[in-house]
Amino acid sequence: MTDEPDLFGPSQLGLGLEDTRPDPTKVDPEEVRAELLALLALARSARDEAPWDRRTHRYHQVVFPQMANWLPDDEAEQLRFEFARELERIEALLAA
Repeated sequence: MTDEPDLFGPSQLGLGLEDTRPDPTKVDPEEVRAELLALLALARSARDEAPWDRRTHRYHQVVFPQMANWLPDDEAEQLRFEFARELERIEALLAA
């Protein structure tokens, strides 16, 4: 009975309801690293004005450290530290 197809499953009904999200257990650390380094480079390049608005600032404040969890502990901690320092500097640009 378990080998029979699910006649009433989302893909069988043609409704496009199947789960198309990427599998979070298959995260490529190289992709995460590249994204975090690009974001850190953007933050570092901001001199006269903030590279994003306050809402995006808060988003990066939360998401960057979480994404770093996919990297080795020492690398993740260093990236979090460097990004937090840039966030403080950008906070001053947003306040201006």
